[in-house]
Amino acid sequence: MEFAVSRDGTALVTLQGGSDTTACDDATADFTSTLESLEADGTVVDWTIDEAEIYEHPSGPFDPYTIAVEFAVTVIVDAGDADEAAEVGADTIDDTLERADIDAVSYTSAPAASAA
Repeated sequence: MEFAVSRDGTALVTLQGGSDTTACDDATADFTSTLESLEADGTVVDWTIDEAEIYEHPSGPFDPYTIAVEFAVTVIVDAGDADEAAEVGADTIDDTLERADIDAVSYTSAPAASAA
């Protein structure tokens, strides 16, 4: 049976930016582009970016910003029941984000499975 498994999280994105606003906008754009490519290849079926905020300011004039980007992703998995789907979906989400070079991910919710 197919299940949609969703999970919320936060990822840290490091990049150069001219100001707090520019850095947050650039991090959101980069993260959006990555999630769009995952959706285009069929790995992720739905996603949202909720917020981007400064996690760490540069310590020097040429140091990068670190931005915390809050997101949610959904994948489709085959499983016998919702509990198995949540486990398989969590692994699929982890693997997908890792392959996309999205680092420093922390999850803010447990995986939620529903029949697709």
